[in-house]
Amino acid sequence: MQELNQSSVTEFILLGFILSPRTNPLLFTFFLVFYLLILVSNSLLIILIHQDSRLHTPMYFFISVLSMLDVCYTTTTVPQMLAHILSEKRTISFARCVAQMYIFLLFGVTESWLFSIMSVDRYMAICHPLRYKVIMSRWVCLLMVSICTAYGVLGSLCYTFFAMHLPYCGPNQINHYFCEVPAVLKLACADTSLNDLVDFIIGFNVIVVPLSLVVLVYANIFATIMKIHSAQGRIKAFSTCASHITVVTMFAIPCIIMYMGPGSGSLSNNGKKMALFYNIATAFLNPIIYSLRNKDVKKAFFKLMGWGRASE
Repeated sequence: MQELNQSSVTEFILLGFILSPRTNPLLFTFFLVFYLLILVSNSLLIILIHQDSRLHTPMYFFISVLSMLDVCYTTTTVPQMLAHILSEKRTISFARCVAQMYIFLLFGVTESWLFSIMSVDRYMAICHPLRYKVIMSRWVCLLMVSICTAYGVLGSLCYTFFAMHLPYCGPNQINHYFCEVPAVLKLACADTSLNDLVDFIIGFNVIVVPLSLVVLVYANIFATIMKIHSAQGRIKAFSTCASHITVVTMFAIPCIIMYMGPGSGSLSNNGKKMALFYNIATAFLNPIIYSLRNKDVKKAFFKLMGWGRASE
């Protein structure tokens, strides 16, 4: 068992999105701009929610947590990818690969469960508005986030342990821009059928179960919305739900394909392309979809910039 856990591979090579020396600067600029926009928009959203007392509600609290996760989520992978695009040396040590895999999964699993908690928050606000503030107290919100974090810690630990306990003794080129489980498993010098089963079971608990909870909650929300007599009220409620469902779909479907597929070797080159959806695209779109179109957030921004009176 001790010999099995030892690996002759001391470092991996991340192939990433390297195309040609001429296109590398363009690719670098493209991802750099997206990364900076993610940092600025999510950080600004966190500041606005913290500074403006009108945004001290459960919904915006969860949005601020989501923004923080998105910043950490992308920072785990994108800076390294940017460095590798312009560098001839694209290696990552075995230990750093394990650490990156665990941290990435930690934030990813936590975010997956956070989406389900956010749907529960919307359910309480729409279906039980009179008891909303009493039920969704600050301590309840903190407890929900703590549960999401616990799932993230345990889920990522299981994923990483079962992936990295395998022997890696031959090829060390990872056809990805970071150390993601399915891409790394392709290099294992052992049968990965057990890992495929374990990944399916873990993926079911950290991806399918939260997604199913979201679907169940929104089914009840839609049933309640249809009972609203005001057409304007129904449109407003549907608009709020559509934003959340859009982001959850962009995040969940690629994750299900990546982590619950029939085998780790079946993804070919599409794996790293799909990873862009739940690693970069959702982090970029979350502030826009959830908040930048929101009147309360706009008022908070004008107030922060000193334009509060003009906006009113």
